[in-house]
Amino acid sequence: MGLSSGASTSRVDRIAGRLRRAGIRIGTATLVRSLKIAASTGFLLIASGCATLPDTQFLTQDYRTKAARFESAWGPLSARRSAAIVTELKRTSGDLDILDRQIALEQDIGGSLVVGNKVTLLQDGPATYRAMFAAIGRAKHHINVESYIFEDDEIGRQFADLLLDRQANGVQVNVIYDSVGAFATPKTFFDRLTQAGVQVLEFNPVNPLALKKPWSLTHRDHRKLLVVDSETAFIGGINISSVYSSGSSIGGSGGPVDPTTGWRDTDIQLEGPVVGEFERLFIQTWDKQKGKPLARKDPAAVVQPQGKDIVRAIGSTPDDPYSLIYLTLISAITNAQKQVYITNAYFVPDPQLVKALLDAAGRGVDVRLILPSQSDSAPAYYAGRSHYSELLEAGVKIYERRGSLLHVKTAIVDGVWSCVGSSNLDWRSALDNDEINAVIVGREFAQQMQAAYARDIAASDAIDIESWSRRPILLRLKELTSRLWGQLL
Repeated sequence: MGLSSGASTSRVDRIAGRLRRAGIRIGTATLVRSLKIAASTGFLLIASGCATLPDTQFLTQDYRTKAARFESAWGPLSARRSAAIVTELKRTSGDLDILDRQIALEQDIGGSLVVGNKVTLLQDGPATYRAMFAAIGRAKHHINVESYIFEDDEIGRQFADLLLDRQANGVQVNVIYDSVGAFATPKTFFDRLTQAGVQVLEFNPVNPLALKKPWSLTHRDHRKLLVVDSETAFIGGINISSVYSSGSSIGGSGGPVDPTTGWRDTDIQLEGPVVGEFERLFIQTWDKQKGKPLARKDPAAVVQPQGKDIVRAIGSTPDDPYSLIYLTLISAITNAQKQVYITNAYFVPDPQLVKALLDAAGRGVDVRLILPSQSDSAPAYYAGRSHYSELLEAGVKIYERRGSLLHVKTAIVDGVWSCVGSSNLDWRSALDNDEINAVIVGREFAQQMQAAYARDIAASDAIDIESWSRRPILLRLKELTSRLWGQLL
């Protein structure tokens, strides 16, 4: 693989940009030398995986004629019981068409809506880590951890110490970390875990000599997942890192990121039968990365219902034909009747997503976006802003979160459909990354999400179309330049 052509230069720039997004600073010459070494050893660099963005035109079809079907801890529910659940959902949610259309469509594109769960909303790092540490401390059989970033800092060492304690007490601990996301973490940090019996797996190692499969540097594991005893799971945007230690109540606004600025993020804790769906996604990744066989909990053990929440686990990977997370979000926006409330850290939308937002606003839906006022990725920040004018002119309301670094990835549609996970609204999440999200159907949890959304809006600045049109020419140039590279960010 030569690196002298224009196309190869673009590839190098793309990889360097991705490493910078992960907090890795590497000179171009050093990166080129690394790529040449990899090429000389015969490994294959796959620049963007094999996934493609699906054509979403079919989402305009009427799915209301398809009967909704749900699953419980004991398997699929009867048609009669499933119909009763939809009737109750519509009774408590204002008879919204989205319930018929979205539930049927989500089942059609793959996935199960599982009843009998308890979902707890966790805002920012401190609350999330407290809940995680408590769950880890109660573990009796196994703990599965999957994290894009696993840092050797105060929080990372707390996690490591807790995992080592559980391992010493007969609990099997299994860890997947991403090679790029944890690039700055010393190997000795993970060696300490391994030497104590923890099974540690590096996802798609940057070093091609450590691979058991073709080299795919841009295919990253961006998931954040913790599963304890197949009974409790945590997912969201929070990595294992001390940047989340202070929460989102401090910091300035605008400009470069202040290292003392708190990070605003969201996770959820799930208890109930849907946890098994998330654990299956972990095991799939483990097996594809050629990890040692995992000790499995007794498959006959049934996780009892823990609440009334209806949840769908969604995993996406470039190994699939297209991203189910992307398709699910587009379909929810397409089916929206009243509101679309989105919070996202990296807004670099593709044309289909932009069209879905514009169309929703055009039919009278209240479309609102909370986006960052500062970012650890300047190109992504400016690429997102390049879409503001078109969106504002169509009636989309845009807010920029001040006083913290926004890292949230959530959506609420019509006050009844909620989504929380690791996936950003950018090309990388849709095409290059393994991501994991949860869809929660129901009014009660959506009300909690909307309350959190209202608090974020209160801590945000509304973007006014008139003042936006008067922004300096230098900002316009940054936006235009960044947008040209949108697919590579």
